[in-house]
Amino acid sequence: MTDLAPLTLPAVDAGTEAWSAWLTARTTDQLDAARALVADLKSQRPREAAVLLERWNDVNLALGNAFAAAGLLQQVHPDEAIRDQAESAETEAHRLLTDLSLDREVYDLMVVDNAEQRTSGLDDDAERVRNFALRDFRRAGVDRDEATRDRVRAINERETELGQVFGRHIRDDATTVRVRPEQLAGLPEDWVEAHPAGDDGLVELSLEYPDVVPMLTFATDRDARVAVASAFSNRAWPANDDVLVELMALRQEHAGLLGYDGWPAYDAEVKMIETGDAIASFIDKISKAAEASALRDRDILLERLRQDRPDAEALDAADTRYYTELIKRERHSVDAQEVRRYFSFDRVRQGLLDVTGRLFGLGYEKVDVPVWHDDVTAYDVSLAGARIGRIYLDLHPRANKFNHAAQFTLTDGVTDRQLPEGVLVCNFPRGLMDHDDVVTLFHEFGHLVHHVLGGHQRWARFAGVATEWDFVEAPSQLLEEWAWDARVLADFATDDQGEPIPADLVARMRQAEDFGKGLHARTQMFYAALSYRIHQDPPADGAAIEALSRRLQADYSMITPLPDTHFHAAFGHLDGYSSGYYTYMWSLVIAKDLFSQFDRDDLYDAEIAARYRDRVLAQGGRKDAADLVEDFLGRPFGFEAFATWLEE
Repeated sequence: MTDLAPLTLPAVDAGTEAWSAWLTARTTDQLDAARALVADLKSQRPREAAVLLERWNDVNLALGNAFAAAGLLQQVHPDEAIRDQAESAETEAHRLLTDLSLDREVYDLMVVDNAEQRTSGLDDDAERVRNFALRDFRRAGVDRDEATRDRVRAINERETELGQVFGRHIRDDATTVRVRPEQLAGLPEDWVEAHPAGDDGLVELSLEYPDVVPMLTFATDRDARVAVASAFSNRAWPANDDVLVELMALRQEHAGLLGYDGWPAYDAEVKMIETGDAIASFIDKISKAAEASALRDRDILLERLRQDRPDAEALDAADTRYYTELIKRERHSVDAQEVRRYFSFDRVRQGLLDVTGRLFGLGYEKVDVPVWHDDVTAYDVSLAGARIGRIYLDLHPRANKFNHAAQFTLTDGVTDRQLPEGVLVCNFPRGLMDHDDVVTLFHEFGHLVHHVLGGHQRWARFAGVATEWDFVEAPSQLLEEWAWDARVLADFATDDQGEPIPADLVARMRQAEDFGKGLHARTQMFYAALSYRIHQDPPADGAAIEALSRRLQADYSMITPLPDTHFHAAFGHLDGYSSGYYTYMWSLVIAKDLFSQFDRDDLYDAEIAARYRDRVLAQGGRKDAADLVEDFLGRPFGFEAFATWLEE
């Protein structure tokens, strides 16, 4: 393996000019290179498929570099000018991708008339690259008439713009909630100390997760919880109503122009689920499987709620987390505030590296390199002593930063060309963490490990997390299991005196976590149903979106929305995941089956972990996800492990 050098970023304080020049080199210059490669391809018109595919690989690599830099910096860079430049660069990249996907001359070159003559010597990977390219061309509409291609091109460009606006409205919403100091009763002492009252005597709360989650979990004052939950569910509203209406209508038109019965049918064609109708069937299957558990949990929560409010008729977004925490404390002797003291951020971050290093045979070396913000830490990743990638951890909230949790690509790894580099972008507190935060960190780090281990492919098309979109969450959901194992946690979950978290407490935590999983599954199916239905039957206006959302919440979830709230406006997955939010639960079904192969008494079993690493993660997109899973399991994946877990 060639020892490739990672990218060199400008210094954190390099200024707008230096960062702009770097971004230009990674976007505009790479796009110009891609254009030149395409022009050369069309002028040279190579007869051999092997030569054609090598040139095609170069085009994909250049395009991927541009998309990665633009997509990351618009979400994390503190300089507004750089974020704006990144958005413009992403638009330019989408425009080039659209033009290329509709280029009939390139498509005709890719089509092989005499297969025996033109494809001789292609291995399975190269043939897969070619087949995927042809499929992508046809799905883009390259074989349609000129008027249709022109309309698709215009739609693609507008969809990109709307997606950026949708995300920006969420990211830049600076709404705050102000409460009286006494309304912080029930919150952890260290959290209260970090939220002093201002000159007006009130405490200002952001709508970032480190403020919202503790308030909804611990605040005894219901009025304060209602204020926070309502504001959180009104982010980006009403600004995003018109954005969603136009975006949904365009996607429907887009799919129709290409001969599909709605956007879900178009989107599902390249996923494991294969058809749009199957999404609706899967949602109903999970909902039915979770119904008994969800009803039982709901009734327990309502019973406890009515001890405090005898006239309460339903659970709502201001009460669900709070009373779930009470049930865990009262029925399972699990106090989240007691649990928090074992999860200091610094120890958790190091523990995560130690756990994944031991599990997958990886080494992490912290490196002092330029980054975009002082909060960011960087590590070189090695396997068997050889550097295989670099990761960046950007884990605390700040203004104008992506405010959820996700892994972003900085570079895709291509053998002998460039190292895989990935970025984890989250919003965790700097001090003590809730265990839910720890689980989230393990989950998101699973994407990062997948990106690095899968980032050693000959073909850019298969680099990193390049499998079907309804599989990509499975490796991350699998890694969550290590955040629940007492033996694993004992190595890093310690209090200030160095005492590890007690095994019996972890066991109670697991029992407590099992409470509510039916409710959680039904809520997830509400999200999945909304993402599906809003695309299948696009609403005409914001009021229609709200009506659809509330109807589906009543059908699937057992939690009632607060009055005058508009959850959909900040449901960011409606852009990136479009009609495919079901993928989280689909992936969880697979993750539970994958986990069934691991030894519960020894989660570090080297043989099992290496087999999973090499047969699933390291393969990137070289095989269909179902085949990767079957290679590891020794059989096709099934529903049984998930059903058993749901019923436990």
